[in-house]
Amino acid sequence: MTALTTKKRKSIPASQFALPEQRAYPIEDKAHARNAKGRAHQAERAGRLSKSAEAAIDKKADAVLSKD
Repeated sequence: MTALTTKKRKSIPASQFALPEQRAYPIEDKAHARNAKGRAHQAERAGRLSKSAEAAIDKKADAVLSKD
């Protein structure tokens, strides 16, 4: 996975985040999408994220992962 600097993260459009209103879980490429799924699962298990938010993240990340 490529490093995501603060400057680059700020330049990513909100639509490229799994939770755009929070600008959380960037999914601009397949590596970040896989990471977002894993981190969302961890956050849900720890009680920091709801099941519905995890499902939304998974859905958006899966869309990125299914692209050729």
